[in-house]
Amino acid sequence: MANRSKVTTIDEYIAEFPPETQELLEEMRAVIKGAAPGATETISYAIPTFDLYGRHLVHFAAFKNHIGFYPVPGGYEEAFKEELAPYKQGKGSVQFPLNKPIPWDLIRRMVEFRVQENAAKASQ
Repeated sequence: MANRSKVTTIDEYIAEFPPETQELLEEMRAVIKGAAPGATETISYAIPTFDLYGRHLVHFAAFKNHIGFYPVPGGYEEAFKEELAPYKQGKGSVQFPLNKPIPWDLIRRMVEFRVQENAAKASQ
């Protein structure tokens, strides 16, 4: 998206994209919900966000050629280093190309990892 979205819900965000991208975004949403059933949906930084224990858990966003996944910087980089090696990454971000299968199981496990990180911080 060239312009920052002004949506207020994840449903509105997903509706802005072509049907094939909408399907991937809905699957991303379902994977996150399944791995973090207590997380709440919101929009933060103009993109879909899930919060848990009063903290951001993960964000995701659609772009022309990829789905961006933002598991908030933490220990996931090292824990999933080998599995993430094929994907373009930045600090706290991973790009999953639209022309390749999305690694849903990897995303699920990364969300579960982030749930544990947030739970540990919440109990401190």
